[in-house]
Amino acid sequence: MRRGAADEAGVEEVLARIEALPVWVDWSPERRRQTLRVAHRILIGLQAFPGTGWAQRWENAGLEDGRHWPEVLCGLGVEASARRTGRKPAKQGLMGLLLVGTVLPGYDFLAAFRLASHWFGEVRTVLAPATFARLAERATELGMADPTRDRAMLALVKIVLHTGLDPADFTVAEFDELHVAANRLSARTPSGAVPAWDLLRGLGIPAGLNYREHQRVGQQSTVEMVDRYGLRPGRVRDVLVRYLDERRPGLDFKSFRNMVGHLAGAFWADIEAHHPEIETLALPDEVAAAWKQRLHYTRRSGVPTRPRRDYLQHLMQVRAFYLDIAEWAQQDPTWAEHAVACPIRRAETQGVAKQRHRTIAAVHQRIRERLPRLPLLVDTAHRHHRDRAQLMAVTQAAAIGDEFTHDGHRYRRTARQRPGAEDNQPASARAEDLATGQTHDLITEEDDAFWSWAVIEVLRHTGVRLEELLELTHLALVQHRLDDTGEIVPLLQILPSKTDQERLLLVSPELASVLAIIINRLRAIGDGAIPVIPRWDRHERLYAPALPYLFQRRSGHRHRVIGVSAVQNLLNRTLTRAGLSDAAGDPLNFTPHDFRRIFATEAVTGGLPVHITARLLGHTRIASSESYIAVYQNELIRTYRSYLSERRATRPEAEYHEPTDDEWREFQQHFALRKLELGTCARPYGSPCQHEHACVRCPMLRVDPRQRDRLAEIADSLRERISEARDNGWHGEIEGLRISLRGAESKLVVLDRQTRNTSTYLGIPDLTPKD
Repeated sequence: MRRGAADEAGVEEVLARIEALPVWVDWSPERRRQTLRVAHRILIGLQAFPGTGWAQRWENAGLEDGRHWPEVLCGLGVEASARRTGRKPAKQGLMGLLLVGTVLPGYDFLAAFRLASHWFGEVRTVLAPATFARLAERATELGMADPTRDRAMLALVKIVLHTGLDPADFTVAEFDELHVAANRLSARTPSGAVPAWDLLRGLGIPAGLNYREHQRVGQQSTVEMVDRYGLRPGRVRDVLVRYLDERRPGLDFKSFRNMVGHLAGAFWADIEAHHPEIETLALPDEVAAAWKQRLHYTRRSGVPTRPRRDYLQHLMQVRAFYLDIAEWAQQDPTWAEHAVACPIRRAETQGVAKQRHRTIAAVHQRIRERLPRLPLLVDTAHRHHRDRAQLMAVTQAAAIGDEFTHDGHRYRRTARQRPGAEDNQPASARAEDLATGQTHDLITEEDDAFWSWAVIEVLRHTGVRLEELLELTHLALVQHRLDDTGEIVPLLQILPSKTDQERLLLVSPELASVLAIIINRLRAIGDGAIPVIPRWDRHERLYAPALPYLFQRRSGHRHRVIGVSAVQNLLNRTLTRAGLSDAAGDPLNFTPHDFRRIFATEAVTGGLPVHITARLLGHTRIASSESYIAVYQNELIRTYRSYLSERRATRPEAEYHEPTDDEWREFQQHFALRKLELGTCARPYGSPCQHEHACVRCPMLRVDPRQRDRLAEIADSLRERISEARDNGWHGEIEGLRISLRGAESKLVVLDRQTRNTSTYLGIPDLTPKD
């Protein structure tokens, strides 16, 4: 338990210390009387509780919890109204005790106590005036906005009140304790902790880290990752850890994390939850069948929520686990005890190819819906950025309170009003739309509009993955001299990502213009140079080296690489402004990967060979690129017509001469003579009748379903004639009649089969009224 400087002081000594505070002379006489009176009553009341000092008595009285501190004070004889407006005297007395270090309250109490803003300055003046003055100077040097600085100071004041330390003596442990308390109270990062850490970094406390780097969990060990799923200690857990350790060196961290989730989470954690008696990998058939049934649905708190789309991938991962152990057991006997029959048969995973075909078909349809709408999306992003930039410039040129017109709308420049702070920041640009009353923060809106436009332009001109986009740096722009002409062309270097293959892309004039605008913008906010900052790799769970990343933006006083979710949010807002919809009228969504697929489709349909497109996309197999390329119906027709034209060019010209009137009349007469008693003759044009008009025998006869009765009559007549020929001994006629009968019967069978395959009318269902 932490003890304050006055933990063992008597009542009168504590009151005397309050009167000796540097801020005592600044208090009004009324506040002095209330502070001493309330502090005296609290101390007298706390003396009734056991403890060797005020800290123990404070905790035994129940004040440490903080949630019911007004009720506890009432029990001590201090008036503390249930209404916040009636708590001022009680808060003043408590604040006097905290300033002299009578107790060091916990974060639960401080969260419920709600320090008034003017008390921040009192704590800074009394407890660490020199250090807080240096921190205020550091905030000014960083260009930290007033609200951000105030949140940082509040976080530091809370740590000072809780620990009794000077901020110059803080370590990482103090921030860790604040973080744990904030997560317990609100499950989020403590307010002001990030800028407070940045202020202390300026003093070298702590050095070489930022708050997010310290709090983020990097790559964990295999044991730690498996234990996240709460597996019981035993043979199965041990073999899972050993197997995963064997597989880990050959996988990137994202793939390895997915494997751990499949095996330890979706597989064995589920088995233990529903069959705790199982302690071996040899699963009974009924246990394996029940697990497969549960695997069909994703679950939240044990309740099925939706069908699992990667069901087959889970089965394949578990099957590979069993088969790997069986194979390794032949080389290493220590695996032999775990080599058991696999609960997943090969036939159960044979739907992967069909699933992949369905996925490719869905991707192609997605491309067909989005590619025609891409120009509208690009134009919307460009026009919105131009409009926000112009409005921001007009707003900054106007004085506070002035009205002006932009694009037919009337605006008034306004200032952000904050209690106890002036809004005199020169870079602010806030305008109120007089028609709607909406206030626009144009600095933020212009920044969002710019990066929305930049993301769309770079993605559609390069076809890079989202991860590769965020990894682009100023160093990625290189030059190459052509050997034959000596021309220097710009290239964009794409770092290895998914396939661990580095590649170079030729920079088109349009892309070069976009990149130049981005670089100039970053140089303008970085004092002539692009800021060098680290980047968090969310897949590898590591910080990449500090580099001049192109897709970074300033957030307050810090520069940060744009995150994955931020990119999607920028796209979503642009889509909302564009008002794009699909064929059904539903809003159309775009993902960064859609631009990659559209890039591949446009490249191939524009004449670029598929294998070159695969190299540009960074694919190791052409099949991977082919799955990105959607084929349109008009493209299919155009290509087939081109094929026919090329084929005709190789044939004799006489075959394609202009037909004469006699030839055309003969052609039309040929098709007119195809109409028969039983249907239509389907023999090719210009070919003779090979069955001498014995149409019942001919396979080219297409029987009209309406002539079925006539064909049945012909079959009956043939049977009668066969009987007559047999009776009269006309054996030469029997064989010919049998051939005709077989032809008639086969056509009847085909006709009946086609009739049975038609749809069945079910009628209109009747609705039974409810009782």
